[in-house]
Amino acid sequence: MTFSVWLGLALVCILGAVSPGPSLVVMMRHSLAGGRLHGIVAAWSHALGVGFYALLTLLGLAVILKQSPTLFTAIAYAGAAYLAWLGIKSLRAKGGVAAKLEKGEKTTLLEAARDGAMISVLNPKLALFFLALFSQFVAIGTDTFSRAVIVATPFVIDGLWYTIVALVLSSPHVLEKLKQKAVLIDRLCGIVLIGLAVRVVVTL
Repeated sequence: MTFSVWLGLALVCILGAVSPGPSLVVMMRHSLAGGRLHGIVAAWSHALGVGFYALLTLLGLAVILKQSPTLFTAIAYAGAAYLAWLGIKSLRAKGGVAAKLEKGEKTTLLEAARDGAMISVLNPKLALFFLALFSQFVAIGTDTFSRAVIVATPFVIDGLWYTIVALVLSSPHVLEKLKQKAVLIDRLCGIVLIGLAVRVVVTL
C-alpha cells in the first residue's frame, strides 16, 4: 500500500468519523453525564466497533451482505431499535445529562463502554460506509501489513476524533455553559436519536 493510497483511505475515514450522526449524540451524552473519562471510554469502545467492521470487511463482509439481504435487514432493524431505546432514555432523563454531575448520578464506565460499542456495531450506516467506500481499499491490500493498516486506520481515526469530542465537552468552561441548557440537550438528543431510528426503518 502506497502513501497516496493510505492518504485516500485516511481521508475517507476522517469524513466518516466527523459526519454528525447517532454516534456523536451518544458521545456527547456520556461526556456530559459522566465526565471526561466516560467520554473517552465510550470513544474507544466505539472505535473498537469500527475496527470490528473493518476486520469483517477484510473477511468478506461485502460479499456476505450482498448475498444475504436478510442479514443486513436484521442488522438494520436491531440498530434502529437500539437508537430508539437510547432516545427514549434521553427523553425520560430528569434534570439533564450535565446536571447529573452535580447530583452524583453518573453513568458507569461499563455503560459508557456498552453504548459506545453498541452504537457502532448496530449502526447500519456504518455497514453501508464500509460496503460502499472502504471495500475498495480491501482489494488493494493483500499482504499482512496492508491489511493491518486497513483495519488500524479507521480504528485510530475514530477513537482520536471522539476523544477530542470528549475532551472539549468535558472541559469546565464548556460544561458550565452546557449545564444551563442541560434539559434541552437531553430532549434534543432523544428526538434526534428517535428520528434517526425512524429514518433507518423508513429507508430500508
